[in-house]
Amino acid sequence: MKAIVYHQYGSPDVLKCEEIEKPVPRDDEVLIKVRAASVNPIDWRIMNGEPRALRVMLRLLKMPIGRPGVDVAGEVEAVGRSVTQFKPGDEVFGACRGAFAEYACTAESKLVIKPDHVTFEQAASICVAGLTAVQGLRDHGKIQPGSKVLINGAAGGVGTFAVQIAKSFGADVTGVCSTRNLDMVRSIGADEVIDYTQQNFTTSSQRYDLILDCVGNHSFSACRRVLNPNGRCVMIGAPHDASMMGILAQMIKAVVLSLFVSQKAVMFIAKSSQDDLKLLGELIATGKLKPVIDSRYSLSDAADAVRQVEEGHARGKVIIDCEARRAAMI
Repeated sequence: MKAIVYHQYGSPDVLKCEEIEKPVPRDDEVLIKVRAASVNPIDWRIMNGEPRALRVMLRLLKMPIGRPGVDVAGEVEAVGRSVTQFKPGDEVFGACRGAFAEYACTAESKLVIKPDHVTFEQAASICVAGLTAVQGLRDHGKIQPGSKVLINGAAGGVGTFAVQIAKSFGADVTGVCSTRNLDMVRSIGADEVIDYTQQNFTTSSQRYDLILDCVGNHSFSACRRVLNPNGRCVMIGAPHDASMMGILAQMIKAVVLSLFVSQKAVMFIAKSSQDDLKLLGELIATGKLKPVIDSRYSLSDAADAVRQVEEGHARGKVIIDCEARRAAMI
């Protein structure tokens, strides 16, 4: 089968489309015929391998190096003998290591059934961005009906999900984005939009109950100026050109400051959740949530897809269409 691999750390240029052995599912795993996958910042950050301490951490976490891709949607090809939730032919989506491939294996617990009215491309966009948005807003941001919420980075992968999910919770939503994305962010439900090229939201007179920061270009100290006394700042993003050490230093500083003030800084990594994946799938199927897809690439052009996300200007999600290559072969 064809798969995207890399044999050394570096830029997207290290990614190659190669012929490798088709995987065999373990007892608790599902083999997926991949129909679509999507690119996340974690793909290029791991591939870049900087700082070198990150490489050590990845080894300790036993994360496979050389096979990018997490978000996946496709058809069940085969199942391990202890799998009970799925059978061959089922259409599924969720998380899968090494998703940039024609076939991939993942644990049964990482997948859910794809709703009939959700496309494979839409389903492939959900996992990392959707889980981060819903868990950041609901579990860590404590969003409530009527909450005033600001999404910094409203036009990105997480941001486009977050704007719509926050609206589904009954919040009043302000989206921060660039000039070219103002109309798009309004179209997905933002009550107000701020053009960051014209205005710094941390110096405005508005006050918010919750800031979901998908960019990381303002410190917690700056964000506190526009938070209500008991407001929360959920920090999930980082500047594309920031070093890993710089990101960690800013996080530590925010957490320490949060201990001494009424406003709270929160950082987290989204957890795998079948319940939340089902919720997101249902929201899309019922028209309450519409994934924003920036562009589509074939499997052989995956390096270009990763490069676009690495540059930091993707609008919504970037999709790798594994069916495009199969169609070309036929």
